[in-house]
Amino acid sequence: MRSRRSRLLLPVVIVGLAAALGSTAGASVSGEKPRKSSASAKHDKKAEARAKAAIRRAAFVRMREDRLIARRIVNHRDSTWRWQDVMQTPRTPYAGTARASKSRPYRLWVLKVWKQRAKAAWRQAQRPPHYDEWLCIHRYEGSWADPNAPYYGGLQMDLSFQRTYGGRLLETKGTADNWSPLEQMWVAERAHASGRGFYPWPNTARFCNLI
Repeated sequence: MRSRRSRLLLPVVIVGLAAALGSTAGASVSGEKPRKSSASAKHDKKAEARAKAAIRRAAFVRMREDRLIARRIVNHRDSTWRWQDVMQTPRTPYAGTARASKSRPYRLWVLKVWKQRAKAAWRQAQRPPHYDEWLCIHRYEGSWADPNAPYYGGLQMDLSFQRTYGGRLLETKGTADNWSPLEQMWVAERAHASGRGFYPWPNTARFCNLI
């Protein structure tokens, strides 16, 4: 009797165990992820915020550096043009492509080019072709800042001479006594190159053995 009852209860026990195992397996494969603690979530948010802040700082630094590069290009361009104006030579064209470009290597290359141009223009302007000759003539003429009409400056240029060979300077800075010594010499160079040589200074040029 007891053996028969055990045999009847055995299938019920097996079915119960199977149901329990099935529910456990279903829970394990349901794909539910364990929930993070509030502390862990806060840590993740702070890390994400720090990463975004670092990206913004890097972008700001890069933008500031790009602006500095563009400003330096313009400064070297202006320096180049200033010395070219002194020598009364045409200005080197400027397209402004570096400001519009997003390429850092290209901007740095343009900066290098204009820096070299500015240096070359400065070096050339400091030494007019007949520098020593003008200094010799100047010794027998007047002060570089001589304002007394009808001859002005260190090479004693009259208004007609200034208007012909230094018209831009005469318009922007006044008579030759307001020009730098280099500007006065480069205006004289222009007269010399036109074919007049040193003859506008007949006496002092003879003293310097130039005619």
